[in-house]
Amino acid sequence: MKVTESDKLKHRQLRTEGYLQRVSAEQRENAEACGSLKMTETDSTDTNQQREGLLEQILGRDNLNRAYKQVKRNKGAGGIDGMQVDELLPFLKENQGKLIQSIREGIYRPKPVRRVEIPKENGKTRKLGIPTVVDRLIQQAICQVLSPIFEKQFSDNSFGFRPRRSAHDALRRCQTNITEGYRYVVDMDLERYFDTVNQSRLIQILSETIKDGRVISLIHKFLRAGVMAGGMFEDSPEGVPQGGPLSPLLGNIMLNECDRELERRGHRFVRYADDLLIFCKSKKAANRTLGHILPYIEGKLFLKVNREKTQVTHVNRVKYLGYSFYIHKGEGRLRIHPKSVRKFKDKIREITGRSNGMGIEARKVRLNQVVRGWMNYFKLADAKNLLQGLDEWIRSRIRMVTWKRWKRIRTRFENLKRSGIQEEQAWMWANTRKGYWRTAHSPILLRALPNERFKRAGYLSLTECYSAK
Repeated sequence: MKVTESDKLKHRQLRTEGYLQRVSAEQRENAEACGSLKMTETDSTDTNQQREGLLEQILGRDNLNRAYKQVKRNKGAGGIDGMQVDELLPFLKENQGKLIQSIREGIYRPKPVRRVEIPKENGKTRKLGIPTVVDRLIQQAICQVLSPIFEKQFSDNSFGFRPRRSAHDALRRCQTNITEGYRYVVDMDLERYFDTVNQSRLIQILSETIKDGRVISLIHKFLRAGVMAGGMFEDSPEGVPQGGPLSPLLGNIMLNECDRELERRGHRFVRYADDLLIFCKSKKAANRTLGHILPYIEGKLFLKVNREKTQVTHVNRVKYLGYSFYIHKGEGRLRIHPKSVRKFKDKIREITGRSNGMGIEARKVRLNQVVRGWMNYFKLADAKNLLQGLDEWIRSRIRMVTWKRWKRIRTRFENLKRSGIQEEQAWMWANTRKGYWRTAHSPILLRALPNERFKRAGYLSLTECYSAK
């Protein structure tokens, strides 16, 4: 019996409908809050193209090649199977056909992610899930096809993990809102957002746009793949594991529902990933806004709001994306938040530590990387005086570690003489009992190791990087 293209299409549609029915059954557990699964057409979705096979677009040769190049470019550690990025190409040459066929037939099963905990500033940890490199390849291929579809739906007030948008764009939008008179904010803190995403609600939202049930099924498998922590398997009934290419897109898709609701109510807001500020003209309006939006976030999206950290406050007291705000002559302006400065100084202390084992060149390269990167990010701030003080402090750290490296009395004596210090003074300071940090601020070391010498040696200055912005 010959199978026609029409029969294949009918079979594919039946499989899609069957999967959506199974998803709908799972979502009935949250029926009161979520409502029934309703597939709606949107102006930004090419549903005809999807019915012809969204999965085929994902598994297309060009798309997979592009995904492989991106995974290789991103590098990163291996997953639970130990395979590294460099081993991916030989694996694909041998197994690509089987891999694609298993995905098409719906029998592919992603491996559990490897749990990694990253320390946070407050002493707690952020849980990351590292997928295997093969799973990262597939997730990247999915993202490349779905991102253009959902990008048309995303709010203009959303800036995180989106093409041609950055944290600087979010901060400039905040400045605009402040300048136009919105001086109070609802500083919303979503508690462990990526760990608490309701997967049934997320699948429902995805299904309103994605018409190929095989793609929905594949994404659901990634969500339910589980976690390996300490050699033990843990199920993942909720959340979107951070660490894979798919998680930022899924996070934006989920929070886009909140964006739509805020826009429907006419609010001004700025969102970068899960960092959300809602701008209001008075404290009373901000309190009212918080009271109205909380039931939607918790009752409709099933997200957890941290009541202790969520606050209504004046923009002067907000920390957002490492910056703080102030108002000068009616205009919203930016400063570097004190916590960001402390974090930067901790990093410099680590690099210029007296016992970290770094050589001169390695320390200079690492120090320049941190200075350049930090200044590129905080270049929007008004910080001239602050940066001058930080430059002086960094130079003192370099003098201190240099004095430590000279170590012996004879070495210090000879180096001080070569720097133009008179012999008697050089001998006296070579024998000093003062501590390293105190010696670094001494007039003798300021003469022996002037700022000009560091500049000639190739050390970057925060002030010069800031002036060149």
